[in-house]
Amino acid sequence: MPVLMNRPVFEQVLKENQLDGYVATTAESVTWLSGYWAMPQWIRRGPQAYAFQPLKGDAESFIVTGTGLLDHAAEQELYISAIHRYGFFSYESFEEGVGPEARLLRKMLQAPQHDGPAEALAAALKQSGMKGARVGIEVDGLAPGILERVRELVPGVELVRADGIAKKFRATKTPEEIARLRESGQIAERSIMAALDGVQEGESEADLARRFHTQTVRDGAFPVLGCIGFGERGALPNVDPSPSRKLKRGDTIRFDVGGRYRHYRADIARIAVFGEPTARAQQCHSAVQAGIERAYEVIRPGITGAMLFKEVMDAVRKSGLPHYKRNHVGHGIGLDGYEVPALTENSTDVLQPGMVMCIETPYYELGFGGFQVEDMVTVTETGVESFMTLPRDLIRCG
Repeated sequence: MPVLMNRPVFEQVLKENQLDGYVATTAESVTWLSGYWAMPQWIRRGPQAYAFQPLKGDAESFIVTGTGLLDHAAEQELYISAIHRYGFFSYESFEEGVGPEARLLRKMLQAPQHDGPAEALAAALKQSGMKGARVGIEVDGLAPGILERVRELVPGVELVRADGIAKKFRATKTPEEIARLRESGQIAERSIMAALDGVQEGESEADLARRFHTQTVRDGAFPVLGCIGFGERGALPNVDPSPSRKLKRGDTIRFDVGGRYRHYRADIARIAVFGEPTARAQQCHSAVQAGIERAYEVIRPGITGAMLFKEVMDAVRKSGLPHYKRNHVGHGIGLDGYEVPALTENSTDVLQPGMVMCIETPYYELGFGGFQVEDMVTVTETGVESFMTLPRDLIRCG
């Protein structure tokens, strides 16, 4: 069974915060803490699903989910002890042709049905053996009134708001997480090359986006991020591929892209040029690329995000863009697109082995173009390992 949760880190963070357990309520944290992926929770705001893990093994771990989402629990590999359901949902049942998921679902439906998520969570906390405990809870994913109702129903459990520590849990990845992130990044690379394969003058940004996302799906991932801009539109940081902007000779093509593979995100960037680049385009690209090369030289366990930020910024400025400004030069990535560590001017996050990051140096010059190199990497015991196979050089096409 693949376990996403890094148990030693989880326990360390709980001890630092004097907590006896943790209730996750956001989609990313629930999946990380239990292996449970509740589809509606990932695609829209509102659906309530929770996961709980205790500090000590003698207490019971659990998930809380709607009755209508028990089919997910029946077909997924969960690493929790109990499932608590709430709300009415009708399943019809036939004896013949029932598979293993349906048999397990039938068993789950025999468990008590609670009126709502608050009542189910309260009952689960009581059953888990948390009486008298201090439990952290991620409030960001809770619907209004849930926390107050749970506190009313289980006054013997001290529920402490602890949203910020969820990303600390997820900062240091397990081998399973690293493998998924590596594949996610390499799928994005292959999708960039698929978008550029046979590219012709007169094609639109939207044409390339379709090829990019088609390859992403073919490789078993799902589309999430697809910023693809030609020429001057590449300077729009969040460019939405247009069906009307057509490719011309000399255009640069900025890709800031990535899908989601087995729940784990990709976020990479490359620049292509259709034909020959101008001297200015080459200068801009060389400068941002120099910043990434410097990151590879200095990343190691023990340095802070602020230290890395300074080194990368200095390298870009010395390599052709002396006026270069940025709010960050990268970020952690995992189940969410932005995780710990933050690579900002004032970041105190300390790089540790097993952290996975995007290192990036975007430069947006309005009216001219956008230039960006972004790689996914992991911190190792001695330095850094890249997930990327594509060179960081300007890609020539056409």
